Amino acid sequence: MDLWSRFTRTSKGLEEQESSSPSQSEPTAKISSIFIYPIKSCRGISVSKAPLTPTGFKWDRNWLVVNSRGRAYTQRVEPKLALVEVELPTEAFDEGFDIKKDSFMVLKAPGMQPLNICLSKPHEVADGVSVWEWNGSAWDEGAEASQWFSDYLGKPSRLVRFNNDSQVRPVDPDYAKGHQIMFSDCFPFLLASQESLDAVNQHLEDPVPINRFRPNILVEGCEPFSEDLWTEIKISSFSFLGVKLCSRCKVPSINQATAISEPEPNQTLMKIRSGKVLRPKGKDQNKTYFGQNMVWNWRDCYAKKNGNVLNVGDPVYVMKKVTSAAEAAA
Repeated sequence: MDLWSRFTRTSKGLEEQESSSPSQSEPTAKISSIFIYPIKSCRGISVSKAPLTPTGFKWDRNWLVVNSRGRAYTQRVEPKLALVEVELPTEAFDEGFDIKKDSFMVLKAPGMQPLNICLSKPHEVADGVSVWEWNGSAWDEGAEASQWFSDYLGKPSRLVRFNNDSQVRPVDPDYAKGHQIMFSDCFPFLLASQESLDAVNQHLEDPVPINRFRPNILVEGCEPFSEDLWTEIKISSFSFLGVKLCSRCKVPSINQATAISEPEPNQTLMKIRSGKVLRPKGKDQNKTYFGQNMVWNWRDCYAKKNGNVLNVGDPVYVMKKVTSAAEAAA
């Protein structure tokens, strides 16, 4: 039984309870945007609400493009993935969404005809799929999807879907023991603030949008980089743990509108957000940081009358924090 099935079974039959009032009377921030990335490294979707699951938002990083050996393609090596647009039915973000035969994910890319991917699970299994440290099997989306991505990228490719009926991909237990993900890099959720983006952009001649950093949750109303310090927060009535500062790779340097790599904002991040600056006594002095990786405390969650859903506008309460980025896990 997969993680979400265990959660829903545990929750079923429990008395519904309203959220208790956080100890902090006033919220520190509120959600300004929610982003879902159905296919890893492809373009995200901005939504007004999103159901929570233990492995991340519903539909987030459920799919992955792989090469002929089953190894994951990401924007690090295939920046053209940034131009692949993904559309899901609006009702797919309703918690009780019922997948029908005509429920499709639609893919679009420059020079390509739109491709429909049926949301019903495929029947074929692809073995030997790998992303970073993980190896396992996945659902294969078939020959048409394979040909579409092969033509677009100019090399043999396949589209696969995480098989949560049989596969488990644990989060690093040193940071979040007992939590799992699908095809996300490391953690189920990434949170960043508008104020942090604004602070970085003050150093840039050409400001960059938040899509360079690909967060799931964007908040506003807090101090710049204050999310570095948050170790436990409540969003609406849901408890999250901030478990690791997000170290950044080359992806923020890829213009998401053109798929062209640029010097910024990575050069500026090295000047103002490196380990040398933020964590002078720590390891990884040459890494840069932007955003906070999080997990949802789903084990402590009871069934909610309105479902396990986050909405744009939901308040953010800081329950616990450290005093400096040097004390945060990284």
